[in-house]
Amino acid sequence: MPNRKITVEVPQTLLARAQEASGKGVTATVRDGLRLMAAAEAYRGLRRLRGKVQLSVTLDRLREDRT
Repeated sequence: MPNRKITVEVPQTLLARAQEASGKGVTATVRDGLRLMAAAEAYRGLRRLRGKVQLSVTLDRLREDRT
C-alpha cells in the first residue's frame, strides 16, 4: 500500500504527551496512534461476538497441553 503524505494540525500539548508515551518521533507516534485506532475497531467487533461463539476446547484440555 502506498504511503500518503498529509498535513495535520494537532494541539502541541497532545502531541508532546503522545510522544512522551511512545518514546518516538512525530511520524512514528502518529502512525502508532492510527494503528491503535484501527485496532480498537477490530476489538469492538470481537467484543460484539462475546458469548456468541462456542469453543470446542475446554479449559482443562488447554491446561493438558502445558505439561
